[in-house]
Amino acid sequence: MTTPFEPTPLGDSEYHAITSTLLSCIEATVDQWLQDDVVDIDTHRTGGLLELGFPNGSKLVINTQPPLHELWLAARSGGYHYKYSKGRWLDTRDGREFFAALSACASEQAGKPLKFEPALSA
Repeated sequence: MTTPFEPTPLGDSEYHAITSTLLSCIEATVDQWLQDDVVDIDTHRTGGLLELGFPNGSKLVINTQPPLHELWLAARSGGYHYKYSKGRWLDTRDGREFFAALSACASEQAGKPLKFEPALSA
């Protein structure tokens, strides 16, 4: 499969560290929204799979794919595959950035604007 960008080669341990940080970042954002009474999204994480449950019953699923070194997002609007490139996760079909897509899908499913952002590197 051809991607619209050049993926950054990752070792397995590097891939696991990056994806673990990403999933933790998403969980922390959702926890902060609950504390700030923005939106009540339930999170359930099992290993490399994070499920976000919205008040209307819809779900978003973010799933790591270690053999492929990919990150997958399943939403009402479809399924998306991402590869790591130069510090960002980009859609293998159109190059769209993961957090932009996650924010758009979450906003649609929550019925209000929500914005996820990557954790800042130290």
